[in-house]
Amino acid sequence: MKFGDIVVSLAIIAVIMIIIIPVPLPALDILLSLNISLSLLILLIAIYNKEPLQFSVFPSMLLLTTLYRLSLNISTTRYILSRGNAGNVIQAFGDFVIGGNAVVGFIVFLIIVIIQFMVITKGAERVSEVAARFTLDAMPGKQMAIDADLNSGLISETDARERRLRIQREADFYGSMDGASKFVKGDAIAGIIITLINIIAGFILGMTGGGLTFAEAMQKYTLLTVGDGLVSQIPALLISTATGIVVTRAASDSDLGNDVIRQLFNQPKIMFIIAGVLFFLGLTPLPNTPYFLLSIMFLVLGFVLHKSLKENEIQEKETAQDVEVEEIRKPENVIPLLQVDPIELEFGYGIIPLADPNQGGDLFDRLVMIRRQCALELGVIVPMIRLRDNIQLEPNQYIIKIKGIEVSDGSIVFDHYLAMNPGNAEGNIVGIDTVEPAFGLAAKWITEDEREKAEIFGYTVVDASSIISTHLTEIIKKHAHELLGRQEVKSLIDNVKEHHNALVDELVPKILGLGDIQKVLANLLREGVSIRDMITILETLADYGPITRDTDLLTEYVRQALARAITKQFISSKKAKVITLDGELEQMIMESIQQSEHGSYLSLDPVTTQSILNNLAQQVQKLMSVGEQPIILTSPIVRFYFKRLTEQLSSDLIVLSYNEIDSKVEVQSIGTVGA
Repeated sequence: MKFGDIVVSLAIIAVIMIIIIPVPLPALDILLSLNISLSLLILLIAIYNKEPLQFSVFPSMLLLTTLYRLSLNISTTRYILSRGNAGNVIQAFGDFVIGGNAVVGFIVFLIIVIIQFMVITKGAERVSEVAARFTLDAMPGKQMAIDADLNSGLISETDARERRLRIQREADFYGSMDGASKFVKGDAIAGIIITLINIIAGFILGMTGGGLTFAEAMQKYTLLTVGDGLVSQIPALLISTATGIVVTRAASDSDLGNDVIRQLFNQPKIMFIIAGVLFFLGLTPLPNTPYFLLSIMFLVLGFVLHKSLKENEIQEKETAQDVEVEEIRKPENVIPLLQVDPIELEFGYGIIPLADPNQGGDLFDRLVMIRRQCALELGVIVPMIRLRDNIQLEPNQYIIKIKGIEVSDGSIVFDHYLAMNPGNAEGNIVGIDTVEPAFGLAAKWITEDEREKAEIFGYTVVDASSIISTHLTEIIKKHAHELLGRQEVKSLIDNVKEHHNALVDELVPKILGLGDIQKVLANLLREGVSIRDMITILETLADYGPITRDTDLLTEYVRQALARAITKQFISSKKAKVITLDGELEQMIMESIQQSEHGSYLSLDPVTTQSILNNLAQQVQKLMSVGEQPIILTSPIVRFYFKRLTEQLSSDLIVLSYNEIDSKVEVQSIGTVGA
């Protein structure tokens, strides 16, 4: 290998010299045998390569082997025409291969030439042309894919460079094969012409200078010429076949032989069908022995393949189990267990049909609608909701988890409907008394037979899927502030940035960080205020952010900017009956506000706090007794702290400030809370 370049160079020069310098007949026999050996070597390499680029020197080899064959043709023609003898190899092909019959030999030679020229060479030439064209057309797309992988960090610069080089080599290879296939075509044409010249010239020289009769000249020179043609065309046929294999070879993990065996004989069902067809043909007037033998062979092959596939399946299962066990044992595979789903809905096996589309369940579709509804009403993107069956639950029970912790549960009665009295229903219905899980209303489980009757009486009737989806929706709304993290806030801000780039660039991170904005949005969601109008929220934060970094105070500024939306959300008419705070109480609250490094808080003694809550409970009960939704109205500076105070009584009380009420709404105070 050290002097390989010198050897190849000398060999190419020697091939050219053979054309000029006569070669001794013993050496010519060796060179002809070497030609056959070399073509066989090229064919086997083409068969055992896994991809074309592993034999990238093949186009050059086509040129060299073609030149080598033509030089040998010239040498043998020189001996045939001058001496009437071209060595033992050609003589053996003339006598043994074609049986000494010149006509038979000439016909065999013509058939080989036609197969090589019309079938293999033409096909390989066309495939080379198409492969070169498609490879060149695909280069820009492949280059862009490499650049995309490099930019996304999937591959390194070294990998990208290697891939680009590989693409370039593929284009060069198929381009070279497109041109090199012309050598094979030209070699076939040259073989036909040389054969005709040898026969015609042999006749003339044998009868004029050799003293042979026409029959003797025809027998002698036709045998020599056809023998010479076969010695040349058989290697040419082998190399043409190798050319076709190389250009039609698709990239694979194994060589051609393994691919052929694996892809032809991998389905026992096909072997059984072939065996049946062959057996049927054996019953016809056709010779039955070969068909019966082949039928038995394919039948045995089918059973062997079937048994082998079964063994492979068992082995693959065992291997997969072993791999799974090994994966579980790896320390790094504990990390996925740390992942906590934001929202989970677990249910017993009796509720599975509601979540299975194949059984007519529509729970999955309802989850999509829940996410859409929350986006429209609250302006938040609800994370994916994980559904799980839990055999530890009762068959018709379900639980809702937020960040892995159970926050609510419920149960249904399958094949029943839930009937609820909206307040104006009249009449009694037969059912199972229960409590509606989302709002805690008294309700009854009724059958299909009672459904129409309940609707006539004025009851609100819903199915089991609606109960679960409504319950889940209310839980999501109640805990929306917990589900809104910094990553979700970034997604919302990025959405605004597409059309309001200047606003986002001014606010983040120059004035406020993602954490500050997340706290403000969480404060709004905690009280059920929609954050869908992100532009107004960010505009307000950009205005007041330079003045204060107190997120609670910034929340109040944002609420005042959202006054119309808040009024529409909590006050349905032009008049609002509310509960107000006594002036002395507001003054007391303002004086009790304490500042700390973590923000401000309300500092009241327990006795005063309990007195305020008792008075508030009385006023709320008074308002609810007349059928009104309890709304508490305070001054802007007091609203936030009083809201935190009321959460000890109920988290659902609505506390608004005067600045959050639309000026068009008429406010009527029906009660005052004092200390």
